[in-house]
Amino acid sequence: MKKVKMFYQERCPFCKKAFKYIDELKEEHPEFKDVIIETVDELEEPELADTFDYYYVPTFYVDGKKVHEGGIYKPEVEKLLRHIIE
Repeated sequence: MKKVKMFYQERCPFCKKAFKYIDELKEEHPEFKDVIIETVDELEEPELADTFDYYYVPTFYVDGKKVHEGGIYKPEVEKLLRHIIE
């Protein structure tokens, strides 16, 4: 499976929605159950966050390549999860 990293901030409303959508989609689609997303709170790990090129959260990297940055909705999260399991 592909390696996934998600940068977020705890107080970010889109980040909260992204986590909610991920949980919902894992419940709705058994094929997503084994997807592991490494989460990085950019305020807690600024040194790591500074080594990646992005401006907005949530930002997702799959196998080191940025695949999404900024506000996200459930259909986009589903597309992302499908990309991860391909």
